[in-house]
Amino acid sequence: MKKLLFLILMLFTLPLTTKAQLMACRGFIEDGYDFWLYLPDNYEKAEEVPLVMFLHGKSLSGDSLEMVLRYGCIDALFRGRRINAIVAAPQTPEEPWDPEKVMNLYNWIDNHYKVDTNRFYVLGMSMGGWGTLNVASKYPHKIAAAMAMCGGLPHNDLCGLTTLPLWIIHGTADELTPVSCSDRVVDSMRSCGDTTRLIYDRLKGENHGRLARIFYLRQTYEWLFSHSLLDKGRPVNRSYSMSSELIDDAYNDMDANFVVNVVEAVYPPLRDKKKYHVIKRGESLAEIAVENYTTVSIICKLNKFKKTVKLWPGRKIRVK
Repeated sequence: MKKLLFLILMLFTLPLTTKAQLMACRGFIEDGYDFWLYLPDNYEKAEEVPLVMFLHGKSLSGDSLEMVLRYGCIDALFRGRRINAIVAAPQTPEEPWDPEKVMNLYNWIDNHYKVDTNRFYVLGMSMGGWGTLNVASKYPHKIAAAMAMCGGLPHNDLCGLTTLPLWIIHGTADELTPVSCSDRVVDSMRSCGDTTRLIYDRLKGENHGRLARIFYLRQTYEWLFSHSLLDKGRPVNRSYSMSSELIDDAYNDMDANFVVNVVEAVYPPLRDKKKYHVIKRGESLAEIAVENYTTVSIICKLNKFKKTVKLWPGRKIRVK
């Protein structure tokens, strides 16, 4: 909580140099998770945007979304890592990640925002690594690429994992989740006969916590974004590598001028707001939707225009 208050204070004391926006979304999905939703600064101008789903480890579980800010993709954004994608960071209360609930969140975001459904990516570590492998094994036809750190999976039949680009990374000195957990996943995949889409890095001497730095590396997102469901044969990109030296350098390539605007998103039925909104100069559809406790898709439907519509200051539009 202290970290969130500090970040918000920073936002009031620094000039906003980007329209990038981070929303705390609670109670939006009946059979899903509360989540952070990040919209990049190029969102309004883009026709469709990739979607990255970050699954946290057990230490961030609970009923306070602020805990999800401690490490991972959202923290990387605050540290200056530009991610040119929509980023969703759900929180599970205590239990392991449920693939169906993760996909319910994906479907909700796809229905309300401009998602490039050919470029949906999942990554996570520890319990999030297990969750990433579980989701990818059940929905490989939906996920363009996945990255799992310090993970594992108890299932014997993991042939679904062989059909998508997958990068598994595990430290040999991991005492919380032994590297043998990833070894078993890879062995199960090899029993399916085809592991040409798999990259498996066993990082010698690396412990559990150190792999969290991978979320802060530029190459993590470059590797993910280099894959698409439209790729013929869906080959894995092997031009990237992972090493202890790269992990050491994780925080040294950030943009100090990158600022994220934090807002609170409220489920529409919980608030009764005005029916019309007069557009102000510089406003985006996402900002209007948050202010009026609705969604971009609903606004577009009510006004019969597309998400890429040009917003003219002074124009009155329906929001309810």
